[in-house]
This record gives sequence, C-alpha cells and structure tokens, in this order.
Amino acid sequence: MQLISHPPTPSVSILLDALPDPKLPDGVCPRRARQQIDFLLLAIEALELGGSEFFLEDIKALGLQDVIGNRVALWRMRATNPLRRNNQRRPLTLQEAKALVMIACHRAKRLTVLVRQLLMVYDQLLEKQLSASHHLRLSNYLERFRAHFRARMNPKRAGVLAYSTNEKLDELALTLLSQLLFCTGTTGAQRLWSSLFDGDVE
Repeated sequence: MQLISHPPTPSVSILLDALPDPKLPDGVCPRRARQQIDFLLLAIEALELGGSEFFLEDIKALGLQDVIGNRVALWRMRATNPLRRNNQRRPLTLQEAKALVMIACHRAKRLTVLVRQLLMVYDQLLEKQLSASHHLRLSNYLERFRAHFRARMNPKRAGVLAYSTNEKLDELALTLLSQLLFCTGTTGAQRLWSSLFDGDVE
C-alpha cells in the first residue's frame, strides 16, 4: 500500500521569524497596527461566510497553535483593537501580531481571485458612474462589512464615529480590499507587516 506523504507544517519560529521585529520602545504592537490587523480580518469575514471558522483552520494549517491556542485566544487578540466594544486592555505581543498577519495573508491568498474581481468591478462601476448596488457580490460584501463593523466596534469611540455613514464604511471596506490584494504576492506578509509600523518605528 502506497502511503501519501504530506508536506511538513513549518515550525512557528521559522514562519514568524520571516517577519522582522520592528524597533519599538516597549516591544509590543502599537495601537494603529492592532486596529489595522483586526480590520483586515473583519474584511475577510465579510468576504466569505464562515470566515471566523476558516481562521481556526488556518491556525492549524500554519502550525500556530502554540501562539493562538483556541477560539477564545483568537478573540482576545483581536479585541486588543482599541475600537472594539469589548476591548481587551492587554498588549498584543509582536509574536501574536505576526501570527494574525500570517493568518490574514494565508486567507487572502485563497481569496485572490474574488478580491481581484471585486476591485475590477468597482473600477468599472466608477467609470459608468454606477453605485455598488448594481453588482450583487460587491454589494453583499459591503453590506456584510458594515454589519460586522457596527456590531463589533464601540460607537462611542472617536475612531468609530469617523465611520458613522454607509459611505465612509464602504470606503474603508474597499480600501481593505486593496490591502488584501497587496497581501497576496510572494512577499505579501512581509510587505503588510512593514506597512503596519509606518510612523511608529524610528
């Protein structure tokens, strides 16, 4: 009987060491980066039903269980986003942030075709001066993103008030789509990681 061999799961250290440690004064993930990572994961959840379950599958596929042990641990890390309703007043370590970035990029690569299609459709609608409601898949994504955002973010936060209208939330959702496409290349994780610390690293 022939045995089917599976490629070994990369060790956590090798996987996360691919992302360099930025020179931060306190060694923890800054506020803007925590917010941005959570927003990207929120966009992925709006793109595909069951997105949060896929994150748990990705944790296993990437061998990140030592960093993100379970669903609760994942929620607590995401809740370090200061705009969350149930914000966790704990730091997000660089290792935890790297793990979340790896998950986002892993999932974004699997959604490359869809993300590219939605951005192309949006450009076409702009040229024709039509709203996103004229394309069902794009409209559904924007609607789900708005619903996720409003359900999970604290409306009393100034950073959330900036997205009080559908138009502002749609702009954010589309910007995040572009950033997800940015993550899909061979060095997507490294590029995303570096972009998170613009202005925070000396």
